[in-house]
Amino acid sequence: MSARRKPEDPTAEFFGGLVEHQPDPLLEKANGTIRFDLREGKRVDRWLLSLENGEVTVSRANGDADCVVRAEKALFDEIAAGRANGTAATLRGALTMDGDMELMVLLRRVFPGPPARGARSRIGRRPG
Repeated sequence: MSARRKPEDPTAEFFGGLVEHQPDPLLEKANGTIRFDLREGKRVDRWLLSLENGEVTVSRANGDADCVVRAEKALFDEIAAGRANGTAATLRGALTMDGDMELMVLLRRVFPGPPARGARSRIGRRPG
């Protein structure tokens, strides 16, 4: 029987990274709680973040929160990995929020950006 490598989980890595790199100056003005409800079929994974002046605690609790974010787990994995844009997902209704959205706006600053794709000019063509 061969050992299988555990599949990558960008969401767990993202939330774990928040705890490892604190206090985070990008979150110094964030105070409150955000719960992420991430659907995968009939299952819902929950992540509860408590933010206090740059300090972050993360749990898997299903507690009350100042802001609740809902999305498909696969989409949030893409956002957490920097391969999808959370703002674009919100605008198209794939990611929804209830409550204190200012908390999510502050948290958005710590999400990874998209990978570099090479320099482009203002009209979208590569220089040269």
